[in-house]
Amino acid sequence: QSGRSRYKVDQSRFQVDLVSEAGAAAEDRSPSSDGSATAQEGPATDPGAGGEEAKGRFRVVNFADPSEAGSAASPEGGAPGEGLQNGDTVMSETSLHSSTGGQHHYHYDTHTNTYYLRTFGHNTIDAVPNIDFYRQTAAPLGEKLIRPTLSELHDELDKEPFEDGFANGDELTPAEESAAKEAADSKGVVKFGWIKGVLVRCMLNIWGVMLFIRMSWIVGQAGVALSCLIVAMASVVTTITGLSTSAIATNGFVRGGGAYYLISRSLGPEFGGSIGLIFAFANAVAVAMYVVGFAETVVELLKGVDAIMTDEINDVRIIGTITVILLLGISVAGMEWEAKAQIFLLFVLVTAIVNYFIGSFISVKAKEPAGFFGYDGSILWENMGPDFRGETFFSVFSIFFPAATGILAGANISGDLSDPQMAIPKGTLLAILITGIVYLGVAVSTGACIVRDASGSLNDTVSSQFMTNCSDAACKFGYDFSTCKSSKDGCTYGLQNDFQVMSLVSGFGPIITAGIFSATLSSALASLVSAPKVFQALCKDNIYPGLGMFAKGYGKNNEPLRGYILTFGIALAFILIAKLNTIAPIISNFFLASYALINFSVFHASLANSPGWRPSFKYYNMWVSLAGAILCCVVMFVINWAAALLTNVIVMGLYIYVSYKKPDVNWGSSTQALTYHQALTHTLHLSGVEDHIKNFRPQCLVMTGYPNSRPALLDLVHTFTKNVGLMICGHVRTGYRRPNFKDLANDQARYQRWLLRNETKGFYTAVFAEDLRQGSQYLLQAAGLGRLKPNTLVLGFKNDWRDGDMMNVETYISMIHDAFDFQFGAVILRLREGLDVSHIQGQDELLSSQEKSSGMKDVIVSIDTSKDSDAESSKPSSKATSLQNSPALGHELTHKTNPSMPLNVSDQRLLEASQQFRQKQGKSTVDVWWLFDDGGLTLLIPYLLTNKKRWSDCKIRVFIGGKINRIDHDRRAMATLLSKFRIDFSDITVLGDINTKPKKEHVTAFEEMIEPYRLKEDDMDQDVAERLKNSEPWRITDNELELYRAKTNRQIRLNELLQEHSSTANLIVMSLPLARKGAVSSALYMAWLEVLSKDLPPILLVRGNHQSVLTFYS
Repeated sequence: QSGRSRYKVDQSRFQVDLVSEAGAAAEDRSPSSDGSATAQEGPATDPGAGGEEAKGRFRVVNFADPSEAGSAASPEGGAPGEGLQNGDTVMSETSLHSSTGGQHHYHYDTHTNTYYLRTFGHNTIDAVPNIDFYRQTAAPLGEKLIRPTLSELHDELDKEPFEDGFANGDELTPAEESAAKEAADSKGVVKFGWIKGVLVRCMLNIWGVMLFIRMSWIVGQAGVALSCLIVAMASVVTTITGLSTSAIATNGFVRGGGAYYLISRSLGPEFGGSIGLIFAFANAVAVAMYVVGFAETVVELLKGVDAIMTDEINDVRIIGTITVILLLGISVAGMEWEAKAQIFLLFVLVTAIVNYFIGSFISVKAKEPAGFFGYDGSILWENMGPDFRGETFFSVFSIFFPAATGILAGANISGDLSDPQMAIPKGTLLAILITGIVYLGVAVSTGACIVRDASGSLNDTVSSQFMTNCSDAACKFGYDFSTCKSSKDGCTYGLQNDFQVMSLVSGFGPIITAGIFSATLSSALASLVSAPKVFQALCKDNIYPGLGMFAKGYGKNNEPLRGYILTFGIALAFILIAKLNTIAPIISNFFLASYALINFSVFHASLANSPGWRPSFKYYNMWVSLAGAILCCVVMFVINWAAALLTNVIVMGLYIYVSYKKPDVNWGSSTQALTYHQALTHTLHLSGVEDHIKNFRPQCLVMTGYPNSRPALLDLVHTFTKNVGLMICGHVRTGYRRPNFKDLANDQARYQRWLLRNETKGFYTAVFAEDLRQGSQYLLQAAGLGRLKPNTLVLGFKNDWRDGDMMNVETYISMIHDAFDFQFGAVILRLREGLDVSHIQGQDELLSSQEKSSGMKDVIVSIDTSKDSDAESSKPSSKATSLQNSPALGHELTHKTNPSMPLNVSDQRLLEASQQFRQKQGKSTVDVWWLFDDGGLTLLIPYLLTNKKRWSDCKIRVFIGGKINRIDHDRRAMATLLSKFRIDFSDITVLGDINTKPKKEHVTAFEEMIEPYRLKEDDMDQDVAERLKNSEPWRITDNELELYRAKTNRQIRLNELLQEHSSTANLIVMSLPLARKGAVSSALYMAWLEVLSKDLPPILLVRGNHQSVLTFYS
């Protein structure tokens, strides 16, 4: 095997020089031979290396060349057999590349080469479907491979295949790149299954303080029936949210960041960013709430043994601070410790719950004075209805609701789950079910065995003679607590009064206390872990500049230590409040806002109907999710309307901030999908509507070439189409031996971005064509979509028409004829300095530095512009022509790339002129020379211009032709027409002297100008003249010159009038003279346009398509 590859590593692909080999590819793969072709791993020197499995992940394949396999030209010079092991057959399959090709980029993984060979029986570099091609990063399940690009499979071999990035917007964001780096180091990472990761976490988080301390009180206040309703309502909200969470979590691979990740990837950075911040903050405050609940219980115990340190509030603060420091220690020690602690805490919690239920069946005489009598129907009946004391249904609901939150505890650590798609739905929904049942069970059982009020003293027994007038359920058991009910202090025991009823009832009291401890601490721990994880994910996405420092992770599990410190700080601040009821509503609101958005994002994604929305979890419904979102908002306002308003204001504020900053991220959110969906629907809907004059809009196809090469043309048209009509920047690219369509696509994206960045509301469309005329025909026919099609062609004036090849003039004039053939209006802009600035270096800065690729690319681009300068519609200035006439490449390049060349005067003027429509136009005039009625476009454009802020100070002056003896009459008629059109004008001038003969010297100048282009058929034979006319169709015959003498004189005369009346105007808008196709030669028509518009302020020659565009009917 002589062929050994030279290796160059470039862009993580291998470029291989294909070297012709003696051995050709083989059919089967025996152990000693590599069937696909000799694949050498690394720069292997041993030819046999191909036979081993390559250790690396890339395989480089040298393709054998079938045509040379048997010929004496093969490097071995011998028979082909020498290169073949084990008598493999030579395949002369046409799909084998001939090895003359230059460098190819092949990019292989070990197993698949041979796999393709087995699958298809011949050698192909086409790849079979493979999960690794679809990964965004190397994280965290396998390697990132790149499938062969279309160019590699399809292009001819003598062309260098393109280096393309990832075609469909798969570029890696910095965040994803860092994720890829992490994945590389991710050996030994702890991952959890659905029970440990989701179910346990959610149950711990949901069973908080409320279960043991508040549930019995809620039953006392609301009664058994309404308590069950409260639990059910909370469960409905959480279940709907759980379903929505499952739907989003199963729609693709979930990375770390929980709720934030889910919302931001489906609704986009605006909502995601605001919720991420709020959610992380809510979790941090939740730590404080749970810790305060824990500290309160400890203080209760201390009070019981008279061991209070200072006073109650300060004790809560002291104990809370110590607790949160310990919790921080556990969580920083790492996820594994935290998960171990969770399992232990869950065990304690479940024991406590079981302990309560067992205790409720054992009635003990000693507990009866405190109101516990065991299960009894009469107690249940008495406790069935509500008995609100200083509370309402909703205030009780708001105290219970935080007990139902916590369903996102599993989703929040989505990054640490081994299979989030399975774990999140299963764990979350099961946790909601189990906890809901337990809450209901506790509500019913407390309501059935404990009375609302009890004194706790044994003396309140009832003697038998008084039984008759005792009505409470307790009377049946021989107690009468009516004395303490009527006293002003009230009873101290019973459902309504004693928060610790559950430990009273339970089989062994201290276990309940342990349960309270474990419930509070576990929830605090879960929140302390989620908050930094969510915040870290938010910072990694770099939505809020300045938060980047919190994105850094430490250790093999990428723990966000800085985030832990921040969370600790926030929690500490809220612990110092030390009042549970102050902290709770803040959190409920923030959590509900997140839930509402999760539900809304499912609704939104289903509404947008994007093909990318296909969750594997099917049990969701868009309308149920919408109802869930509305329900969450309602509940927010019910719990605490002030906090709800504040939350909404914060979300909106952050939303507006992010949409204003427009972070550079693209997550394919449903907002994008919906925008597309609406645009499509409305475009289709629009196509079904008939045109109406009142709704006429100038929709312009502007022949700009590269959008930044003729700024004045672009700016002026943009001024009157912005927010009014469509603007398409047309670009005809010509003069290529072979069109490079790849570049066309790249330019398309690049210049569209440029337009967006310059806040130009338009589209860029480029076509390849043989010449300018053909290209403009393509554009006139195909540009636009449905009713969003251009109806007006806008060109720049061809200033250099006398310098170059006259066929260019023929082409240029034909474009105007074509526009009229397609029923388009035509508009031509002329500036005396010219329009095209692409030859001035320094223009390239307009394509901002990041858009430019490496130096080589620059050179290519610059050659293109000079080639196109003539071909571009319209008007390369004289400078560009000198370029175009110099074939020497070197000349062009030095001209382009030498930045220190000072601009000459004409270029300086050109640059200034090209910026003139960007500034505010001062108090001046826009002169409208409405000589011929073209449907009113000549009048509509100046009206639209002066409506814009930049032009608002300019007044419209109207000039019309008229007879000397009817000037007043004509002026009045025109004034009436304009006022009917509701168009403001400052002055109307009727020109009675249009038909006067022009000055002698002007006529002579015109004769001299057209002299070189005349056919002079009277001075030669007829057939010679005809031959010349056929080969140079633009020549002016003597016949037509005579025929159109009057029209020629009129153009010269109009220029004199323009000089006289409008030399100070900011802009002149004038009717474009028409020339009959075939009758007037292009040179003569060009000469008319030249003489009409020379030496004037910016002039716009306009001719509509003679359909009315103005109406005075309502």
